[in-house]
Amino acid sequence: MEKDKFKEQFSGSLSFAFQKVYPEKYAELGRQQVFSADFIYENLEKPRDPAHGRFAFPVFRYGKLLGDKPTDVALKVAREAAAHARSSGPHPDVLTDCIAAGGFINARTNFEMEAGETLDAVLTGRSTYGSSQEGKGRTVLVEYSSPNIAKPFGVGHLRTTILGNSLRRIFRKLGYESVGINYLGDWGTQFGKMIVAWQKWGRGKSGAGETVSDLVELYVKYHQEAEEDPSLDERARQAFKGLEDADPEITDLWETFRDISLAEFKRVYDFMGVEFDWITGEAFLNDKMEAVIERLEKAGLTSLSEGALIVDLKDPQLPPCLLRKADGATLYATRDITGLLYRWDRYHFHEALYVVASAQSDHFKQVFKVVQLLEESEQVPAEERVAERARHIDFGWVKFGEKTMSTRRGNVVLLDDVINQAVELARDKIREKNPDLKSIDETARIIGVGAVLFSQLSVRRQKDVNFVWDEVLNFEGETGPYLQYTHARLCSLLRNYPEKVTPKVEVSKLDREEERRVIELLADFPEAVRDGARNYEPNHIATHLLRLAGAFNKVYQRKDEQGRIDKIISQDGALSAARMALVRSVQIVIGEGLDLLGLKAPQEM
Repeated sequence: MEKDKFKEQFSGSLSFAFQKVYPEKYAELGRQQVFSADFIYENLEKPRDPAHGRFAFPVFRYGKLLGDKPTDVALKVAREAAAHARSSGPHPDVLTDCIAAGGFINARTNFEMEAGETLDAVLTGRSTYGSSQEGKGRTVLVEYSSPNIAKPFGVGHLRTTILGNSLRRIFRKLGYESVGINYLGDWGTQFGKMIVAWQKWGRGKSGAGETVSDLVELYVKYHQEAEEDPSLDERARQAFKGLEDADPEITDLWETFRDISLAEFKRVYDFMGVEFDWITGEAFLNDKMEAVIERLEKAGLTSLSEGALIVDLKDPQLPPCLLRKADGATLYATRDITGLLYRWDRYHFHEALYVVASAQSDHFKQVFKVVQLLEESEQVPAEERVAERARHIDFGWVKFGEKTMSTRRGNVVLLDDVINQAVELARDKIREKNPDLKSIDETARIIGVGAVLFSQLSVRRQKDVNFVWDEVLNFEGETGPYLQYTHARLCSLLRNYPEKVTPKVEVSKLDREEERRVIELLADFPEAVRDGARNYEPNHIATHLLRLAGAFNKVYQRKDEQGRIDKIISQDGALSAARMALVRSVQIVIGEGLDLLGLKAPQEM
């Protein structure tokens, strides 16, 4: 990772100061990791109030280590670090001071230097700003969306889809080969039910003209009828057995369901701007599971329990992992174990991410534990072990009016309905505010989709989200449309500026506190991208963009001493050039950040 030179100078100066102020303790503790510049660098924070400094380092933990009060540690180390920062280290003069603040040491930066370098980096790099090569030569797999075929695309699949799509983009931004995987639910006993429903009540045998909605109607009807006629369940079991045995007629029906579903899914994904690199499904693993089961048996990890094949995980927190039922049927766990090993053979990935709801937490713990036990038994070299590279990226429930959704009861909320209403509202807003806009329909689509997507990305993924119409479709405050509107406003300013925007400006003109805050947030964007990847949390980027937009709007709405709007473009050419460099930089970063979240950035609204 390329280091920020301001943070690098601060962390290096602190490391030097610890050694200088506490030489005996430093030697006695054997140069513990906590004193290293790298450790300090990774643990730097931002002061809650930006006026208190650019960076902060907490020293509470050092009181006990050094036998001194944390406040005294801060005072002594800050004094020595300040002297070192101004005269030594790899980047002297980038810091103006190091200050003790309770149990923290805060650093102030050379603002003109940081402002000049930040504007140059953004305006020169443009769409590459925030990128890095830290992932070069590494592959990250991201499995997301994964809807069930023959079922509608409901709001329940929204979070996995947009979280995974965003993570795929974020890792790609950092130089990884990022592979988006859509793992369809295209196998299981429910297809026996669908086959019976199609045969009894389907309107056609070819599937021509049938839609997912038609399939859902049949699925709901099946469950309604099965409550009165239990024999339907036996017919469904026989139908699924025919599918497992590759009966030609039944297999054709299954392929019909899959084709109808894929066409519908593609329409939804295209509308949302969601992409995948590999679309696969449970059925793909049918001929691969037996070899994995044989490996587990050979490793001595399996046993029989009431006729079922299991793996005892030797963990009191986890039940045994069921591989095969007494009737010979395999389970989700069998497929996911097989799929993980197959993906390793195919990609030799750095990490494999499963963006799946928190409710499946125990399932993935079991799957990863089985693979871990297998690799330990086979004495697989550490660098070749898969279990340590697999991650369950869990997230909370999406509820609608505090209710969860069920396809079998027919009370699923369709994503189409949600987005269409958002687009309609966006269209009404545009006609109200800008009726002369030429591309009203396309802009409404961009804003409507953005409103729905951002409603999920602006919340930390592990929190439950209650899908409330008034909140999702709110075009004020901390929303996607607010960011999109800010981007459009920036584009308007740029269209009205007759000169070419360049980074060669007098940054000393940007001397107001509001402008300083914008510069700092622009400089922190690459860190927000890295944090999004490190924590598998696009919310870091969403939150950062909201802060940046809010900071810029304070500049845009600022008034002079006479109470008049302090215009960005004025008669002062040098001041206007500096401010427009700031405008263009904010427009680039917001546009790039929205793209990482999967949102479009409109030029006009």
